[in-house]
Amino acid sequence: MQLYQEQTLRISNSLTGKKEIFKPINEGHVGMYVCGPTVYSNVHLGNCRTFMSFDMIFRYLRHLGYKVRYVRNITDAGHLVDDADEGEDKIAKKARLEKIEPMEVVQRYTVDFHYILDQFNFLPPSIEPTATGHIIEQLGIIKEILEKGYAYEVNGSVYFDVKKFNEKYEYGKLSGRKLEDMIANTRELAAQSEKKNPQDFALWKKAEPQHIMRWPSPWGDGFPGWHLECTAMSTKYLGETFDIHGGGMDLKFPHHECEIAQAEASNGHSPVNYWMHANMLTMNGKKMAKSTGNNILPGEIFSGENDILSKPFTPSVVRFFMMQAHYTSILDLSNDALLASEKGYHRLMDAIDNLKDLPTAEVSNFDIPEWRQKCYDAMNDDFNTPILIAHLFEGVKHINLIKEGKEKITDADKVLLQQTINDFVFDVLGLEHKTESNQDSNKLQGVVELLIQLRNEARSNRDFATSDKIRDQLSAMGIQLKDGKEGTTFSVS
Repeated sequence: MQLYQEQTLRISNSLTGKKEIFKPINEGHVGMYVCGPTVYSNVHLGNCRTFMSFDMIFRYLRHLGYKVRYVRNITDAGHLVDDADEGEDKIAKKARLEKIEPMEVVQRYTVDFHYILDQFNFLPPSIEPTATGHIIEQLGIIKEILEKGYAYEVNGSVYFDVKKFNEKYEYGKLSGRKLEDMIANTRELAAQSEKKNPQDFALWKKAEPQHIMRWPSPWGDGFPGWHLECTAMSTKYLGETFDIHGGGMDLKFPHHECEIAQAEASNGHSPVNYWMHANMLTMNGKKMAKSTGNNILPGEIFSGENDILSKPFTPSVVRFFMMQAHYTSILDLSNDALLASEKGYHRLMDAIDNLKDLPTAEVSNFDIPEWRQKCYDAMNDDFNTPILIAHLFEGVKHINLIKEGKEKITDADKVLLQQTINDFVFDVLGLEHKTESNQDSNKLQGVVELLIQLRNEARSNRDFATSDKIRDQLSAMGIQLKDGKEGTTFSVS
């Protein structure tokens, strides 16, 4: 018997606003689609949090015994600046600014995306399709929507007719918006606009002479609208109706709303049974944004090369920090929060190290099967990782008490405890425990701290030649010192 037959999983469905029992379309199989990155810049930490949430969900579904087909796309064309239907393609704009080919931009930032996710110990998706690899499928869907009367062509561009669609279906049901209210709150269309209504969105855009990325179509050379690729790829690999569609909260409107409309217009029915949305990541209580400087890249956290945090943090510590909040909650990143997570992470790993050497007895003081089910109950309640972690630390407390001789555990319970800890810490939460690298890191930290102490003594004695020599030789070895109000810290590049 598979675990999913013993456990009842409930998922918060953004479409209904309710927590529902999960029942896949085909027993034992799950189809899941998650909107991937637009690869025109380094992947930012907020995106990593969204992808990490769905990596955890993917892991738990697999742990329960489901065969999961997980599709996460790469947007390499069609995503215009400001998510609008006018202006430049984000990738083409980057290519123009750097005077390189658009596909060089795509390659560079796709490699970065995969590298960062690998650092975080993500499992790869089953399929990772690209927008440019599915132009034919997108053209096919546009033709279907046109034939059914829910789109119109103007001067080589094709737009989705939201008003016409809303006569039979409901545009706005995912985000809770009413088309009448949207129309009432919208200014009149600019004279140069080709759209019938401001709410209409592009399925295909005519390529102006300066537009680099273009493909032939029945309506002339152009490129697909941003929303269309996800409908084409999810339908191709998961079918006209599939189990789970995920993404960031910011994609709910208009991106996911448009996906639903496109699918219903072409196929006549709702494309997804469970819509899931991960919430945003803030930093020091404010929205993360490059424009304000309140922003940090994952690599800058790992290396410590930033002006925001006091020290470097490993990918597993950052992952543990993110898992301590429910995926639907806003999570605030700060130096103090990461320091607390680092302490908790090491406490958890120390307990795992102690677990294998625990003495056993004839009886147990701790009900391991009941505790194990509590861990499942937490994950079955809409993937509640913070509650799971609280239960794991209850296990840590008992491990420490057994080590101190204040509690007892039987052989069988010790095996079950070990298996449960491994299942949830490593398989489900996706944390890593690299003992040797931890030891090496501790040794390096001790040596560098000794050198920092010697450098501080040299500076106190006004022996600046020795002080500078220590700093410069460490720098040559890739160890950067940073002097601040709290003292001197270091980072390794």
